[in-house]
Amino acid sequence: MSEDNQQPIVVKKIKKGGGGAHGGAWKIAYADFVTAMMAFFLLMWLLGSTTKGDLKGIADYFQTPLKVALFGGSGSGDSSSILQGGGEDLTRAYGQVKKGDIEADRKTINLQALKADFERLEKERLQGLKSKLEAMIDSDPVLKQFKSQLLLDITSEGLRIQIVDEKNRPMFDTGSSELKPYTRQILREIGRALNGVENRISLSGHTDAAPYAGGDKGFGNWELSTNRANASRRDLVLGGMDDTKVMRVVGLSATVLYDKQDPYSPSNRRISIVVMNKKTEEAILADGKGEEEVEVSDAATAASAAETAGQSLGKPADLAPAAR
Repeated sequence: MSEDNQQPIVVKKIKKGGGGAHGGAWKIAYADFVTAMMAFFLLMWLLGSTTKGDLKGIADYFQTPLKVALFGGSGSGDSSSILQGGGEDLTRAYGQVKKGDIEADRKTINLQALKADFERLEKERLQGLKSKLEAMIDSDPVLKQFKSQLLLDITSEGLRIQIVDEKNRPMFDTGSSELKPYTRQILREIGRALNGVENRISLSGHTDAAPYAGGDKGFGNWELSTNRANASRRDLVLGGMDDTKVMRVVGLSATVLYDKQDPYSPSNRRISIVVMNKKTEEAILADGKGEEEVEVSDAATAASAAETAGQSLGKPADLAPAAR
């Protein structure tokens, strides 16, 4: 071939962009290495400062994480955790145990003994209130002169406070529910003292057996005794007693006599305030019956209950029949 037909050979050499030692790829690799080393040494430090109990708990946790997270159990560890099964003490070697996995200790509770202890403590509180009222009566010159008309005793219902009439010193105006000024003072002093205990109270009004004048018009001893009980309630509240403490207000006419030998005795005209124990409260809430609450058709039973409840009291001195 002639030299005129030969094509020239062109060789192209491409120089890639320079920079050499100024490239940044190695920096990324080095940063990853440093980060990994820092994490490694941090892990070594944590493992070296963690107690054996914690290490075992952590190891057990990661062996069955789903079971531990959902159900807890002996492998849950002792570290605080938002997951179910976390314990409280970081130094313990064993985690919490699921309550259903162990047999709980059986404890026998003597309900009768607990009830007896409660009743004993309640009786002591009522006895303390009785002593407080007696001390208040003895220290107050006004109340002390009515001491013979203020009868306090502990009955099966609780602490009973009776304010009775005397021949020349009635509590109410004749045939009325209007309280005498000294009766108001007695009731208000008692009302303040009753707030010292949480027990609720019952009030009952009583009359003697003398027929009420004008009773044929529909108003008799039943209405009178009820009105007197309610009037007493109002003055107890005015004295400072919480009105919610009152649980029952009843009028019993002459069905529950204090002096059964003399139905017309002034002592039968009285107001009875009972600071009730829990047993009596529950009985009233259950069926509305208490030791002093009776039905009209069962007067004989009412008289028998009153006799039992009043045996520990002495009768006021100088009592004689008088107008209601």
